[in-house]
Amino acid sequence: MATNIKLKNLPTGYQTIISNGRHTIIGDEPLNSKGTDLGFSPTDLILSSIAMCKVATVRFIARKNGWEIGNVEAELDQVVKRGENGKLSTTVSVAISIEGDITEEQRTELLNQADACYVHRMIEGEWNIEKASVLDEPALV
Repeated sequence: MATNIKLKNLPTGYQTIISNGRHTIIGDEPLNSKGTDLGFSPTDLILSSIAMCKVATVRFIARKNGWEIGNVEAELDQVVKRGENGKLSTTVSVAISIEGDITEEQRTELLNQADACYVHRMIEGEWNIEKASVLDEPALV
């Protein structure tokens, strides 16, 4: 499934209009990076993607199995360390709360499925990020 994201940088700080053609959000950098802190930072967006996928997976599996659950909340933290040759190593800790009258086995299954969500598997998979090229037509966001 191909995904297309278009960005338009605004003149203030590092504010950026981010669009997938259907929805739009604002990205920015924090104040300590000379941004205006009026939107999610790039690292916030990555962590948010992982969290959202895990929560959506829990809800999907519960519905698929007919398990009655209530609110699902997640909290993710990331620590990034610079290793040899400047290579970054990232550790993400994940905690998920699932409300509902479910057994411990069901809760364990939901958490296992969360760990197998699409974005988690995509990030752990092989990536080939091509070098940037010149954009012939500016993005219309």
